[in-house]
Parts: sequence; C-alpha cells; structure tokens
Amino acid sequence: MIRSVVQGCGAYLPARVVTNDELAKKVDTSDEWIRQRTGIRQRHIAAEGEFTSHLALKASERALADAQLKPSDLDLIVLATATPDETFPATATRVQSALGMTRGAAFDVQAVCAGFVYGMSVADSMLKNGLASTALVIGAETFSRILDWNDRGTCVLFGDGAGAVVLKAETGTGTSADRGVLANALHSDGRQHDILYVDGGPSSTRTTGFLRMEGKEVFKHAIVNMAAVVTEVLDRAGLAPTDIDWLVPHQANKRIIDGTGRKLGLSPDQVVVTVDKHANTSAASIPLALETAASDGRIKKGDLVLLEGIGGGLAWGASLVRW
Repeated sequence: MIRSVVQGCGAYLPARVVTNDELAKKVDTSDEWIRQRTGIRQRHIAAEGEFTSHLALKASERALADAQLKPSDLDLIVLATATPDETFPATATRVQSALGMTRGAAFDVQAVCAGFVYGMSVADSMLKNGLASTALVIGAETFSRILDWNDRGTCVLFGDGAGAVVLKAETGTGTSADRGVLANALHSDGRQHDILYVDGGPSSTRTTGFLRMEGKEVFKHAIVNMAAVVTEVLDRAGLAPTDIDWLVPHQANKRIIDGTGRKLGLSPDQVVVTVDKHANTSAASIPLALETAASDGRIKKGDLVLLEGIGGGLAWGASLVRW
C-alpha cells in the first residue's frame, strides 16, 4: 500500500503582534473577557502589502528545508485558504511560481477552518492513486482582511498565518503501524450556512464583505461533529482513542479544544494548544500547531497524531497520521 509520509513541516507568522489589551482600546472588550471565553491572548496580523501567498511561500520554504527537499522535487501543491490573493487564478499557482516549481499541478481548496484537513485528504488521495509523488499541503490565511473591526464578537477571535507539510509517497505494509496518513474523514452540511459565512462574493455582490458568525451555534455543532468524525477516522484505521499520542485540533476556542480532548479521554498534555498565541487562523491553524509541536520535540517519529477541524459550510473532517 502507498502511504503519504510526512517529510517535513514549516510555519510562518506575520511580524505584527496584536494583544487583547490593544484591541480593547479600539472595541468594547477586555483581555479578561477574551481570555475567559476563548483562551486567546494575542494574534498576528499581516502587514500592508503582505498577502496570503507571501505567508504561504515562507511556510512552504521552511517545510521544504525541514524535509531536505527542493521545489523541483514537488509535483503537487494543495493550498487551503478562504482568503486568496485574487478571485482567480488559484493562490497556489503564485506559490508554485515563487518557489520555481515548473511541473505538476497547483490548486486551492476552500473549506475554511477545515481546509487543511481537506487539503491533506486530497493530496493523500492523489499520492495513493499515483497522480503525484511528492506534495506540498499548505494552510494560509489573512483573515484580518475580512473582519469587521467594529464587531467585538468576531474581530477578537482571528489572526493571520501559514503552515505547510511535505508529503511523499512511500510503500507501506498496509497496517496501522505504517508511517504516513492512515485515514481521512470529511463532511459538510450546507444547511448550516447562516451560522458562519462572509456576506459577499463575486457572483452575488461583486465585493467581499465581512465574516458573520453565530458563536453559540457554531460551538454546539463543533462539539457534536468533532466527536463523531474522530470516532469515524479511528474506526477506519482500526484504532482506538487510547492509541492516540497527540491531538492537534483546529485552534478556534480553548473550550472546544478541551471538550474534544475530554471526550477522547486524553490528558491535557496530549493536546496541542496554540490558540493563546495565534488566535483562530482558519485553515492555517492546524499546520501552525503541528509545526509548533514537531519543532519543540513533542511529536516524535512513530507517534500517532490526530488532526481535526470544523469551519464554515459547515465543513469538518479529521486525518490520522503516523509521524
């Protein structure tokens, strides 16, 4: 069996850091209010003229360096983003050009905060089917560009950033002991559109609007759907929650993260949390957290890592990876 094995990972965060106290000077909020409800202490904000493709490129270069590979080794780029540079072409093609990759394919996927898991699943399928041999999967966002900075219920929650992993097709035994992606599970429910969306688009208003969210409804769906998709992906791999070494969840809200960990019976030490430093970076949040735990030595070769996320659509999913 062909497995998509992680060769390296990289991350990039814009230089500007915005604390809760700084936001409290602009909107009616406070550091205590934000921390108690979300766990967020700060977020990074892209500079003027710094686009999603710029963040994605820097994370990609670091992932390739970590994998000890060159852009010419790649034959696939899958970029998960809800904040592309342009309506078209795909932001992935801008990264492809900037890297100097001249073969294969590069395209975007859009599943908002679940985007990185969707991107992993797409790349894994293409590697297993022989359509590519080495893939770069990126999650990159400049959510600060679609926030209503007068809406204290949403503007305090999000930040900008990018993370990336390099996957390489390798032959495995077909058992759960193999390194690489062991299983994926993806879902969506378009009936829940109105609880998390951006009010605008090229075909409806010709302009991009602002993010709108019903936080309590999103929280409710997140708790239920995350538990179900985690069970599903473990069942597909023939594994149990007790087999998990690390949970790397979408970093939206500390309470959701804690709730998912408890449902799986994991100790807090097994759950990677970066929401306090990064806030919600949408499709970038999982690879940013993954790179943090891999670079500081927590995630080691052979560890079983569970990635999961939910976002607008609603769209949600999980990937199970043997590091």
